[in-house]
Amino acid sequence: MHELILVMDFGGQYNQLIARRVRDLRQYCEIIPYDTPVGAIMAKRDALKGIIFTGGPSVATDEGAPLADTAVFDLGVPILGICYGCQFMGHALGGAVAKADRREYGRASVEFDTDSPLFKGIDRISPAWMSHAYFVSSPPEGFAVIAKTETCPVAAMSDDNKKLYGVQFHPEAVHTPFGNEILKNFIFGICGCKGDWVMSDIAGEMIRSLRERIGGSKVLCALSGGVDSTVAAVLVHRAVGKQLTCVFVDHGLMRLNEGDQVVDVFRGQFDMNLIRVDAGERFLAALSGVSDPERKRHIIGEEFVRVFEEQARQLGQTGPVDFLVQGTIYADIVESGSQKSAVIKSHHNVGGLPDAIDFKGIIEPLRSLFKDEVRALGRSLGIPDALVDRQPFPGPGLAIRIIGDVTREKLDTLRQADYIFRSEIAAAGLDKDIWQYFAVLTDLKSVGVMGDERTYSRTIALRAVTSRDAMTADWARIPFDILEKVSVRIVNEVENVNRVVYDITSKPPATIEWE
Repeated sequence: MHELILVMDFGGQYNQLIARRVRDLRQYCEIIPYDTPVGAIMAKRDALKGIIFTGGPSVATDEGAPLADTAVFDLGVPILGICYGCQFMGHALGGAVAKADRREYGRASVEFDTDSPLFKGIDRISPAWMSHAYFVSSPPEGFAVIAKTETCPVAAMSDDNKKLYGVQFHPEAVHTPFGNEILKNFIFGICGCKGDWVMSDIAGEMIRSLRERIGGSKVLCALSGGVDSTVAAVLVHRAVGKQLTCVFVDHGLMRLNEGDQVVDVFRGQFDMNLIRVDAGERFLAALSGVSDPERKRHIIGEEFVRVFEEQARQLGQTGPVDFLVQGTIYADIVESGSQKSAVIKSHHNVGGLPDAIDFKGIIEPLRSLFKDEVRALGRSLGIPDALVDRQPFPGPGLAIRIIGDVTREKLDTLRQADYIFRSEIAAAGLDKDIWQYFAVLTDLKSVGVMGDERTYSRTIALRAVTSRDAMTADWARIPFDILEKVSVRIVNEVENVNRVVYDITSKPPATIEWE
């Protein structure tokens, strides 16, 4: 049994970064909702070494604010509260939380008490990333102030005897230079963890768990050919072999020649049961005239599941199919929203699922993993790098890279432009350095001149970002000569396009996809 750090989620949009930082330190952790019963936490007591309270958008003193059971403080394990988590700790234990006279957002200079075990080895004066309008104005009895800024008198507090710590800043943010050291001090120094967790261990555990859950049942896998569904399929195949049938729904929304590649790989390389369903006309009909991106996602999710149900019924003639496997990862869950967090966009395999599904259950073996962890898991399963390192591709496919309604003509235009962009990035040797790069067919038309004649044609937007986990991203600094080559090729080779633009927006404020 692995030593365990629990990350208690209070609804902040990027709280999974805390778990990422913990796992980067080779310490296993799990994310749980803030309202998880203490009894359920006690069930993990033998492995539990510490708890981290995350940030969140609420104010601890407000009615309806997310408040964990205060019995969590009686478990006898170290707790670190971050931002809202610090305020909840202060409020729950009898301290005071107040609105700041001046809000702190961004980098702030913090004076640390470096005698505290939480801040061991860091500079006494160091920057940290702040994001708050409220703070603990008076710590609970037994707590000492161990950090402060000019405007935040309690930037951190601690009760060393009970091993309770709260910080108003965000150590998980890259803008806090000593953030990793602070997390190390908590995880290894205060909690006493060894930090010996590796991905190959979790692969074996997942396979055993899947084998136990599935038993002798038949399973369908929603296979798109992307990284997530590929790893999910191989993982389940390792667990139950030929009990798994992969259903590849060719919805007609994939990149150029991608459908044939999926079939070749999974039938040829992995010897899996694979059914290819040609549903392009069905999806186009369902999407006809639909421009709203959320409706697109929900329609595609609905059609996906209906196709799987139909396949399940056909396979069920030789015995019931009980489970549907999906490649949902943690970023999908977070962006689709939770009880206390905002919806950024629905994912077809999360919020887009219809209410009634003809399966006993949904199996999502990757739902607690981040993208780079999914890749690491894939490598540990022996999946070739050429598959594992493919750039992310959304389940709804090109439908959400076409702004406005989806038509066959628009799909053909986008496929050609996207193929040119991706081929030139690969030819320049940048495909390993850029997290994701693709073309978007905008809903803009503009005046141009081609062959001395006026044109009024479509605009293609190019999007390329660098990222680690898809939750934050920066636009890729592609050399101008490569962008120029891509632009010239698209305008010359793709009909009905006379303008190419490059998106230089980071995430946040934008998302990686346009819809």
